[in-house]
Parts: sequence; structure tokens; C-alpha cells
Amino acid sequence: MIDLPHSDGGHLSLTLKVWRQADADSPGAFETYRVDEINPDMSFLEMLDCLNEQLTQEDKEPVAFDHDCREGICGTCGVMINGMAHGPLPNTTTCQLRMRQFRNGDTLVLEPWRAKGFPIVRDLVCDRSAFDRIQQAGGYISIGVGSAPDANAVAVPKKFADAAMNSAACIGCGACVAACKNAAAHLFTGAKISHLALLPQGSAERKDRARRMVAQMDEEGFGACSNTNECAAACPANISVTDIARLNREYAYASLGTSD
Repeated sequence: MIDLPHSDGGHLSLTLKVWRQADADSPGAFETYRVDEINPDMSFLEMLDCLNEQLTQEDKEPVAFDHDCREGICGTCGVMINGMAHGPLPNTTTCQLRMRQFRNGDTLVLEPWRAKGFPIVRDLVCDRSAFDRIQQAGGYISIGVGSAPDANAVAVPKKFADAAMNSAACIGCGACVAACKNAAAHLFTGAKISHLALLPQGSAERKDRARRMVAQMDEEGFGACSNTNECAAACPANISVTDIARLNREYAYASLGTSD
């Protein structure tokens, strides 16, 4: 259990050191801001909304950051907070992180995901479309599987069904890449490969799937697995490094045979 600080219930005043970068080709730098009267029950993104409202009132450019559902489902948000992907709370996305986890007077350093495969677009926003291309390379079933079968018509052992469901929980936020010292995408790719490899519907294309997705991952410029498990520690969906082991097994199996 990680011992995290909690506010005393009063409003917070914080110093924010935010990475500002106009575009991918411009140099970036940290700029310092102060925000006051932050309600501890606010989410981290709501706190950034307050900062941007303050900057707008001062005729300054708001901070760009990724967000969408703000419910921890879509995987759109993602910020390095004091060097930790999504902040200090385990299994929590940035949008679900509450300001009560910080103390009054804290200084927070905010950066985007940093990886060759995630080029910075602006400020805290990076281009994570590399994950889409890895998924498009083979993270699907292309053969005709017919209509949905009756419940329990296809026998799937419970341990495989549970493992597939756990892997499918990956939201593709990229925290695994941001946390890895080598900016590896093995946890994401392993989760997407494992999800289908564990189910009978995905077995027919498992060799081609592993080859194509690993090749695309390498083409996108992600690094080699560091074997430090920082990816799993940062993952808000609690994806296990078992999926990396399964990725390696699936790729080794695929490398020994011909195409499906």
C-alpha cells in the first residue's frame, strides 16, 4: 500500500511548472504558474481547467492537454506529474486523480508523455496514433466468425476467459510507454495480442497477428522492453507483465512457422 498525502479539507494553493511547446518543431520550456482556491474534490483535469480560465482572463495562451470522457475509460488523458505517469495514485487515470492527493503549497511538475513514438503536438499533448497503427496491423479478427453464438456454445476455459478480459481492459493511454526508460510499447502490444490469442475466435490468425503487430511496434520507433516492470506499475487498467511474456511466446511461435 502506497502512503499518499491528503489535503486537510481546505482549499489548495499550488505552484505548477508546466511544459509549454508551441508545436513539434519549436523548442519547449517550463513555465511556472500559481493556482489558488483549488477544491480538493476537483479532478486533476478540472484543476487544469481552472488554470486555463485564469490564463484566459490574463490574455495568455491556455495550456493544451488531452481529455475526452473524463471517466477513466477512453484513454485520452495522460500527463506526467512529478515524473509519474498519471500521478501518484496507482491504477488511476489523470482524469480520475483528485486534488486531495496533494498538499497545500505543493509544487507540481507537468510534462507530456516523452517517447519517439509519441511526438509532441503542443504543450502536454502528444500524438499517440502509433498505437492505432499497431492495432490496425493485426489487433482484430478478419475471418468470418458468423453471428454471435448462444451463450456457452463455444467452450472457453474460465482461466482463459478471465485472462482475455483482463488484457482487453487496456485503454491505450500510453502510460506504459511514458513510464518505461526505453519508451517500450510491449505492455500495450502484449495486451492487444493476448486478448485475441486467448480466445478461440482469434487462434486462426495468431501467427500473422503477432508478426504484424510486433513489426509495426518496431517501425514506430518504440524501444526494447526494459524488464523493470515500470509499465505495469503505471498502468491505470492494471495490465499485467504476463502479457509481455505472452507477446514474446506468441512472437517466437509465429517466427517458427509459416503464415496462417
